[in-house]
Amino acid sequence: MKKESLLKGAIDFINKPVALEQISKIFRKIEDALTGYPKKVLIVEENPKHATALSYFLSNFNIVSEIKDNVDDSISALMSDKVNCVILDMGIPDKTGYETLEAIKQKQGLEDLPIIIFTGKNLSHAEELKIKQYADSIVIKTAHSFQRILDEVGLFLHLVEEHNPSVEKRKINKLGSLNEVLKDKTVLVADDDVRNIFSLTKTLEQYQMNVVSTIDGKEALMQLEAHPETSIILMDMMMPEMDGYETIQRIRSKPEYAKLPIIAVTAKAMTGDRERCIRAGASDYISKPVDKDQLLSLLRVWLYEN
Repeated sequence: MKKESLLKGAIDFINKPVALEQISKIFRKIEDALTGYPKKVLIVEENPKHATALSYFLSNFNIVSEIKDNVDDSISALMSDKVNCVILDMGIPDKTGYETLEAIKQKQGLEDLPIIIFTGKNLSHAEELKIKQYADSIVIKTAHSFQRILDEVGLFLHLVEEHNPSVEKRKINKLGSLNEVLKDKTVLVADDDVRNIFSLTKTLEQYQMNVVSTIDGKEALMQLEAHPETSIILMDMMMPEMDGYETIQRIRSKPEYAKLPIIAVTAKAMTGDRERCIRAGASDYISKPVDKDQLLSLLRVWLYEN
């Protein structure tokens, strides 16, 4: 009953009759939940770019995050600092993921800590049941997954914006500064589906990015030569004639493009596909249908450092 109540958003759970000191403690918890900003989330993720992108996205909503990529560091961070929620990527080696879950739940004081699983894996029914023994929520890395993460984090952290009207103002200011990273940057979009090009162009031009589009790999190579100012490439992996894999390999064969960020756009969030993209030379990957918030976060991360 207690776990069910907490899952549905309760701040705490007590049995009647209630001692006076327990009432005071509960009121303090409620006050902390409503007024305690910023909230802090621990992100356990092996891919540093994805972790940073998720951290960027959450920071827009006044959620502070800390990033770790192994069990020991994660537990140390939880024990040494006030963390309100954990986002764990089960795409990290299975053993590490389950060890982290087990270690968190066995530590005194962390038994009720909300845990959100964020994974690109296609979980089997057995895996899902096993994870749910430890975790409060599972979010698959697909379209709208960043927004889903925010919704889940918001539920567990009780982000009640009307109790803190300055949150929205900070959110707008933060987004404004982050969007400066995208302004006037040239992005090459390669996709054989003109509807995808139209949708991506419309999104990116809102952030004052210059979009160069192409519908196949050969044309992508020509456009890249014609636009040396290109800062980043969005490469659809499934194109006719020359697919994304061959196109990326040809781009990487030229020394001047060795460090050019290339985000592979895949049709499915399959583990094998992602590994193949990275082997071909992609810097990162995102699956279709493209999640706008996730794409913008990844663009900010890669362009911030370039």
